[in-house]
Amino acid sequence: MNALRKSIQLQGRNTLSSFSRILAARYSVDTGSKEYIDGLVKNKKLVVFMKGTPASPRCGFSNAVVQILDFHGVEQYDSHNILDDENLRQGIKEYSNWPTIPQVFIDGEFVGGCDLMLEMHKNGELVEELQKVGIQSVLLDKTEEKS
Repeated sequence: MNALRKSIQLQGRNTLSSFSRILAARYSVDTGSKEYIDGLVKNKKLVVFMKGTPASPRCGFSNAVVQILDFHGVEQYDSHNILDDENLRQGIKEYSNWPTIPQVFIDGEFVGGCDLMLEMHKNGELVEELQKVGIQSVLLDKTEEKS
């Protein structure tokens, strides 16, 4: 009986130890690391790293990207407020090799910042890029209505 009790106590310690390691790993992740950012952008249709949130942008460039997406009727996308996490703020700049915020990723690929999004919007390329990931721009609906 004592051997069984000792075995159960050891298993409990090992389980607790494993659980502690899992918790430590989960909550001590470097949010600026390539692995962490990969997890945020890979296999996602559209991700925006911005100052503020889509509901409350905290800079004009982030606001412009939100307005462009709104103009196309894009309602769902992942956004990350870099003002909440300095590691993420620096990490995303290194990850994309792009010095400014906002940063937009479509289908896991870096597209650019505000200036490139505006250019893609003006020349129609954004409609095509959104279509590739299954996002229908409302501009297509308006074009079809006119035809």
